[in-house]
Amino acid sequence: MDTAELPTPLAKARLLAGDIAAAGDEIERTRRIPKTLLDKLHEARLCRMLLPRSVDGDEIDPGAYLLTIEEISRHDASVGWNLFVTNSAALLAPHMPAETAQTIFGDPRALVAWGPPDKHVAKAVEGGYRVSGRWSFASGCRNATWMGAHCRVQEPDGSLRKHPDGRSLVLSLLFPVAQAKLIDTWDTIGLRGTASDTYELDDLFVPDAFTGTREHPDASREPGSLYAFPQQAIYAVGVAGVALGIARAMLEAFKALATEKTPRGLSRLAESTGVQAGVAKGEARIGSARAYLLEVLREIAARAPRDRAIDVPDRGRVRLATANAIQGSIETADWLYKNAGVTAIFPGSPYERRFRDIHTLSQQIQSRDAHFEAVGSILLGNPPDIFY
Repeated sequence: MDTAELPTPLAKARLLAGDIAAAGDEIERTRRIPKTLLDKLHEARLCRMLLPRSVDGDEIDPGAYLLTIEEISRHDASVGWNLFVTNSAALLAPHMPAETAQTIFGDPRALVAWGPPDKHVAKAVEGGYRVSGRWSFASGCRNATWMGAHCRVQEPDGSLRKHPDGRSLVLSLLFPVAQAKLIDTWDTIGLRGTASDTYELDDLFVPDAFTGTREHPDASREPGSLYAFPQQAIYAVGVAGVALGIARAMLEAFKALATEKTPRGLSRLAESTGVQAGVAKGEARIGSARAYLLEVLREIAARAPRDRAIDVPDRGRVRLATANAIQGSIETADWLYKNAGVTAIFPGSPYERRFRDIHTLSQQIQSRDAHFEAVGSILLGNPPDIFY
């Protein structure tokens, strides 16, 4: 069959909508994605969207990826979050030896999880590195086959390995999940099913071949336009997809509520001019943010270089569009929750869990207002020295 005739990831996500929604209560209660649903996600290849074709990945374009994560997150944000995290981790594959990428991702059920970098240091030794430490926020680690640890590198003489510009290099070390001690710490108000737990390593040896860095986007060995986008940029696209999906689900639920609900002493919600204006503004806010982000991703992907990363102005455009989508989704969700009244406060309502989810998302680094400041400096001709 011609690959053009195969169902797209978005089409597959839509087919799984009922299964994802039906698992919501179990995901919330157990703080895990059930195996039956995980099996279906693997069968649909939704964990391999950003993997290179050279290791049996689908290597889809960033715009299609955004729409797929958004669709999944409309039905359960924890599932959308875990999918974007494991897909983002797969972007390290083009920055590792081909044999290593095959070892890690050759398993059709391969999933990689890791926590964000902190002040961890790996010691360079013969043939690789030794590392100890504790990392947090490893979304999806309970279903992972491999884990990663982002570390600065201490050379045998005690110095820290540097970039040519003098910055300390951060290296990503990958290892089978069985070599990490997982600690159940993720008991939060929102995104409960992501199992973003803590893990520890105790003097673990990681061979040099199982390392790579996210800090040299020009060094990808894969020629596809997807890999011209820095990993951090595609990570932000994933967060934006989750945020847009949550906001869209809340908006559609509110439209249905407004046609039925009559607050005490007032007219039907749908007849309130304030509610009418608010719904219209919400539609415009998330619709325009989504359209702007898609336009940026598609326009840059169409002309992305094949042998190096996109330049700083284009990275700034991606960052601006993702930050705008995230912020617009949070603002829209807040208005919807407030105007749904007491209907929104009961467990199981279309608003309560999503409100908790989007405000857990709002605490993540991709939601910071500082991103607007960084992009503003680029637009005003004063770009930061380093910008991903």
